[in-house]
Amino acid sequence: MVKIIVLSEYSTNPPTQLGTGRIKIEGGPLYALARVQQLVDNSDCINLFTRACIGEVHKLFDSDLEQVAWLIHALDSRDYIDSEWCENGKNGIAACDAYRIRRTEVVAVTNKSTTVEYFVKFAVSKTGKLVLLVSAT
Repeated sequence: MVKIIVLSEYSTNPPTQLGTGRIKIEGGPLYALARVQQLVDNSDCINLFTRACIGEVHKLFDSDLEQVAWLIHALDSRDYIDSEWCENGKNGIAACDAYRIRRTEVVAVTNKSTTVEYFVKFAVSKTGKLVLLVSAT
């Protein structure tokens, strides 16, 4: 039996086993967005929680956590989608809030405007000092 470790500040009713798919959490958002935005003012407080997230942040932002902080600061409460339990692939789980934001950006190569949609999922660590970023696509 694998011991599951809850790494997020929110820890009510965690799943009892891993690999069961996405388990939604009702009543979200779980974390005050303004608090999370304040935490990421210091990019050292951002922890890339999954291997997939590390790849996504590298691809989108060349691993620049300041850009990740910018993305989180651009979120508004209206961008909230839902909350769910997320695994890190190392027996750790975190209760995460998911947000989606659409922004108009200029593509450097073509110098044309386009709408870009970002999806970001995060939790606050048990210590309350880290943002565990699960997804940034």
